[in-house]
Amino acid sequence: MPGYWLCKSEPDVYSIDDLRRDKVTGWEGVRNYQARNFMRDGMQPGDRVLVYHSNAEPTGVAGIAEVAGAAKADPTQFDPKSEYHDPKSTREAPRWMMRELRFVERFARVVTLEELKACKALGAMAALQKGNRLSVTPVTKAEFDAVVRMAK
Repeated sequence: MPGYWLCKSEPDVYSIDDLRRDKVTGWEGVRNYQARNFMRDGMQPGDRVLVYHSNAEPTGVAGIAEVAGAAKADPTQFDPKSEYHDPKSTREAPRWMMRELRFVERFARVVTLEELKACKALGAMAALQKGNRLSVTPVTKAEFDAVVRMAK
């Protein structure tokens, strides 16, 4: 049985359209331990992912991706030129993990943050809770299905 997730990205950095073009990408640059743990320990190949555009106009869910592989070391942590470089991380014991995501669908329109917050079925959704700033959060199947219905 697949799991369900929400992953945030700023569309001027990497958007659902970029994912559609690339077909598969490494979801890298996550530098929060809880979000890292979700990617490392929780996500499984075949899980479905709501791709959320943050810091955008409009802000909201833009489409769907699928987890395409096992967790692996995020290469940006080893690159001194990367903004995500972590000099304390080693190849033998990497701190930061990533997952590959595969494009599934771009919604015809963004399901806006306002719409998500107004939907009673999403009242407990972790990404919508006050103070939640995680870039990767789990969602329930019911929450995932509700967002997909809103997009249609």
